[in-house]
Amino acid sequence: MNDDFLFADDDDENEQEDLGSWKVLIVDDEPEVHAVTKLALNDFSLNGKTLEFVSAYSGEEAKAIFKAHNDIAVVLLDVVMEADDAGLQVADYIRNELDNHFTRIILRTGQPGQAPEKDVIINYDINDYKSKTELTAQKLFTVIIAALRSYRDIIVIEENRRGLEKIIDASVDLFSSRSLERFMQGIIQQLASILGCSKDAAYITTAVATTSRTINAFNSHIGEDELYVFAGNGEYASKEGVPLKEAISAQEYALCVKAMREKQIVYADDHVVAYCNSKSHYGALLYLSGLPRRIGESDRHLVKRFSDSVQLAFDNVLKTVDVEATQKEIIERLGKALEHEAHGSNNLTRMVEMAQVLAQKVGLNEPEAHALRLAVPLLDIGTSIVPKSILQKSSPLSDEEVFKIRQHAEFGYQILQDSSRPTIQMAAMLAKQHHERWDGKGYPEGLKGEEIDIRSRIATLVDVFDALLNERPYKPAWTIDKVVAVLQEENGKHFDPQLVEYVLEDLPAFIAIQARYPNKT
Repeated sequence: MNDDFLFADDDDENEQEDLGSWKVLIVDDEPEVHAVTKLALNDFSLNGKTLEFVSAYSGEEAKAIFKAHNDIAVVLLDVVMEADDAGLQVADYIRNELDNHFTRIILRTGQPGQAPEKDVIINYDINDYKSKTELTAQKLFTVIIAALRSYRDIIVIEENRRGLEKIIDASVDLFSSRSLERFMQGIIQQLASILGCSKDAAYITTAVATTSRTINAFNSHIGEDELYVFAGNGEYASKEGVPLKEAISAQEYALCVKAMREKQIVYADDHVVAYCNSKSHYGALLYLSGLPRRIGESDRHLVKRFSDSVQLAFDNVLKTVDVEATQKEIIERLGKALEHEAHGSNNLTRMVEMAQVLAQKVGLNEPEAHALRLAVPLLDIGTSIVPKSILQKSSPLSDEEVFKIRQHAEFGYQILQDSSRPTIQMAAMLAKQHHERWDGKGYPEGLKGEEIDIRSRIATLVDVFDALLNERPYKPAWTIDKVVAVLQEENGKHFDPQLVEYVLEDLPAFIAIQARYPNKT
């Protein structure tokens, strides 16, 4: 992008519809100054926005207003009010206490000798210094125009910075759907701010829409060919996952359909719909509305570049998502095969979901929780050495059979321990520790209390909880009341007391997981 675009002149400003207002704070202890200022700027308009005046008659009142409002564009600030330096105190408060470096501060004083211009400019972060006697109506108009343009461009830069932050933050963990949404939000926020969209107006928004085929891993409930909002800013931030026809007007939706059908960029009035071509999927749309000015050729080129880049980034990230989903499915299928589960069993899926609930409650960070999700299905990998006849035996086990079953914890650890992958290393630990007990009476090492890793304690609890609630070859399914009684009885014995408390506090969530993933008959 170039500076000519970012800081373009305001052509045809008065031809645009009213897009809101610029908030201007007048701080002066003379009511006449407020009245004259409002009269002089009565018909002011910039970028389709008029002025909204806020008045304060003392420095302390001005501080209170700034504390309550973070969207003041310009402050016309008197110096001498309840104190000789009241205005300077306000300027210092704005910049240093509120850390507000966006508002343009214009000092205007009737007593220049009280605050010499050179000293004030050097010692205070203000943007202009005027004597009240020199501020004619025309000069006041010019000063406000310059200040608002400066404020506008600073906000554009700030929005770009925030958009870039979203992209950087999301790039750390792009394999999760939430990070992918943040990544897309960052990109479209940058484009919206560059083109001059205002996030403060509800109808001035941006969104990325795509067919569900593209990301059906995240939104399986959406119709196969239906467009919907995947990520958005402003009004669309609350409409992610909503079918596009429900998120915008029928007229705007028709433009989206046209852009998708004709695979082109469609410009109409104050919004644009850009088709994003994809080599591997069905394409997507970049939708922006509420543009405060007409789109010129340089801007159209920028929209084209952004739409291409958005889809390229989207496709590349989706490849990562697909690889991650494939790995997860392979691990789950391997876990089921090695555990000799009957066809249609969803016990590993339930265990993974319950483990995620507990991981969040104990405060595991996102990478740890994600690794736990992948590692849990492998905790019984050591059962591959145990004959199926023993694992599915319905009668009591002999001492020799119990010994063989107990070997699976150590054997599972031996299978996985040599891996350099953090997830597999965690799986090795779970395999070895998931039969340890809080009271130290477990196996294979007799670890006690917090000697057992918290992730293993989580795996132990969800493993037993699921086994008790569901039918197994050696037992029928138990009622939830009976399972709760066991948890209470084994609290501080078999299980970590804090984890038991979490389960009992949020029992409906764990029951809901059981209902969501029943065993298939």
